[in-house]
Amino acid sequence: MVQKYQSPVRVYKYPFELVMAAYERRFPTCHLIPMFVASDVVSEETSEDGAVTKVERRCALDVDAPRLLKRIAGVDYVYFIQRNTLDRQERTLHIESHNETFSNRVIISETCCYSVHPENGEWTCFEQTASLDIKSFFGFESTVEKIAMKQYASSIKKGKEIIDFYLNELEDEGITHVDRWTPSGLPPPPSTARSNSPPLPPDFSLTSSSTPATFTSSLDPTAPTSTTTTSVHTSADAPTSPTVPTPPLPADARQDSSSTDGPSKELVALALPDDQAGTPDDKLDADYIKRYLGDLTPLQESCLIRLRKWLQETHKGKIPKDQHILRFLRARDFNMDKAREVLCQSLTWRKQHQVDYLLETWTSPQVLHDYYTGDWHHHDRDGRPLYVLRLGQMDTKGLVRALGEESLLRHVLSINEEGLRRCEENTKVFGRPISCWTCLVDLEGLNMRHLWRPGVKALLRIIEVVEANYPETLGRLLILRAPRVFPVLWTLVSPFIDENTRKKFLIYAGNDYQGPGGLLDYIDKDIIPDFLGGECMCEVPEGGLVPKSMYRTTEDMENEGVRLWTETIYQSASIFKGAPHELLIQIIDASSVITWDFDVCKGDVVFNIFHSKRAPQPARKEPPGPHGVPPPPGNNVQLIDKSWTLGQDYSRVESALTCKEGESVQGSHVTRWPGFYILQWRFHSMPACAATSLPRVDDVLASLQVSSHKCKVMYYTEVLGSEDFRTACYDVQSLGSMTSLESSHSGFSQLSAATTSSSQSQSSSMISR
Repeated sequence: MVQKYQSPVRVYKYPFELVMAAYERRFPTCHLIPMFVASDVVSEETSEDGAVTKVERRCALDVDAPRLLKRIAGVDYVYFIQRNTLDRQERTLHIESHNETFSNRVIISETCCYSVHPENGEWTCFEQTASLDIKSFFGFESTVEKIAMKQYASSIKKGKEIIDFYLNELEDEGITHVDRWTPSGLPPPPSTARSNSPPLPPDFSLTSSSTPATFTSSLDPTAPTSTTTTSVHTSADAPTSPTVPTPPLPADARQDSSSTDGPSKELVALALPDDQAGTPDDKLDADYIKRYLGDLTPLQESCLIRLRKWLQETHKGKIPKDQHILRFLRARDFNMDKAREVLCQSLTWRKQHQVDYLLETWTSPQVLHDYYTGDWHHHDRDGRPLYVLRLGQMDTKGLVRALGEESLLRHVLSINEEGLRRCEENTKVFGRPISCWTCLVDLEGLNMRHLWRPGVKALLRIIEVVEANYPETLGRLLILRAPRVFPVLWTLVSPFIDENTRKKFLIYAGNDYQGPGGLLDYIDKDIIPDFLGGECMCEVPEGGLVPKSMYRTTEDMENEGVRLWTETIYQSASIFKGAPHELLIQIIDASSVITWDFDVCKGDVVFNIFHSKRAPQPARKEPPGPHGVPPPPGNNVQLIDKSWTLGQDYSRVESALTCKEGESVQGSHVTRWPGFYILQWRFHSMPACAATSLPRVDDVLASLQVSSHKCKVMYYTEVLGSEDFRTACYDVQSLGSMTSLESSHSGFSQLSAATTSSSQSQSSSMISR
């Protein structure tokens, strides 16, 4: 595999001739490059007018490699051929290098260029590219590649100091100006000394402490020799003249700089909005990277530049912003091929769904304004935008039923787009790179209702879309007041969350967030929301249950292409008087979690959970008996044999739960024993009135409503393995302060005032009216 490197543009606020004078001081040896051993001039030639000089050298390097590897290779030094071409008239220096040693096994090539800054004739730019191709190396190809890349990265970092060292040395000696080259017999052109204008602020300065470093050129103290006399001025006789003007900063960046020097054209272009930047001529400036993108290693810079260049050459239309490209690289550990693949998929997705225009075109429905309990709220201590979500107060089921999955998804996408905009804004405000945001999630009120499976399904899809298209945008997730039901939800959701993202989660149970290591470590006291005990008013809606009158019909949702109901994961069952519907679940490992979610579509039912050590007989289907109404085939199953005795052959592990027509029930049960668990839905018979033999009006009306003696439920069950659940509990506890969360045997319902001991099995159910 060929390894490539591309440097950003490094800018020196010194004239080209002065930089060349510093470069010449690097030979014959350089104490800053101990691995450079020697060099011999192979050939040298100069043009008739003295403007161009070409020098070829053979350079020896003592590469820092294991002694064993050197002995196997049979060499002590590695030799390179370097060709320098100095054009004094055009004010450029081109350096081309390649390896001579092992050239049939390893191919190393490098190209460097010093040139005059396109917008300021008194500044000098430097760029370099390199490639490494290891064809074979005695079976040590991988080792040699790692050594080579390590040496190269180290030489780049070290090389940044070299030119600045000699420039400072020249300045200490009083040399601040070198005349430009002119043809013989002509007077020298007007020249300027190094600009003495006020420096740019640190956050926008183009002054670069970085000096080019390469495999060969930066490690080789050789430089082009000159056969033309060069005039050198000291500070006492250096002429002065104004600095060449540069274009002004755009309004949104001018606040960062009061310097008269101004930034380079590249920086101005990259500071412009997305639709005004990204032309093929743009090049990344090293100081722009540091100011707007953060501290990157040389190889990370290279990945960003190469991927950006590839997009410019192949992607039609505007390319994404540099911050966005960098997020995909970070998400794939700077593996350029993987990052390029997912980035291209994301760009296609954005184009298909017009996501770039979402903030301008998307208008949130009123139900979201009233019942979606999330909004932006100032920023955290690091300057990251802060998003507050009161998930425990949100009626996820009601929102899905009222809006549909697609509308919720678009709303979440608009939140992410707004987050990207706020990151750019905060980068300018705080003067440092801010590429992600912090999310604060309050779980007070979270209960089994939030485990409604279509809601969980919608959540998982949203997570999947966000993970694929907004990587590395979440800097930190603070989960507060996590109830005991949270491990169940975490077990369902965590497999769909990227591992790197999970590491950013901090979870607090109860009031743990108020103690040491809590919320104050991440958010200033004066912006803590009022509902968390702070003094700052938070404009997040209170939430509450979405009225059922706002629910949409199945037909409405299907007409909009939502398959939430037609491709359902639910099963339906009919319950008759005398013929309950029963579902068998076999548990191998104790401490597994049985979860259920069902809707009572017709009639009233009683829900039970039983346990048996022995397996019931194969499921049988039988008519309901005296009423003679046979159940529809396939959706009424009975498992408990009539000869079984409750308390002997099987036992009830939970109290019976009466559920009315129209109710939605979500719950879970932590199993104590292995064996067979039976979930039962049976017909609810009205109790006889004890005070009188006459039926009550309510009883008569109820009997008329269920005159067919038939009930119907739609249900979904899932078993969370004990190992998965224990791991989830451990993960939750390891992600933050969870002193209020009990062990995996804890009860999960916030509705239960008292929980049983860990030696018992526990259950909880939440009824949605």
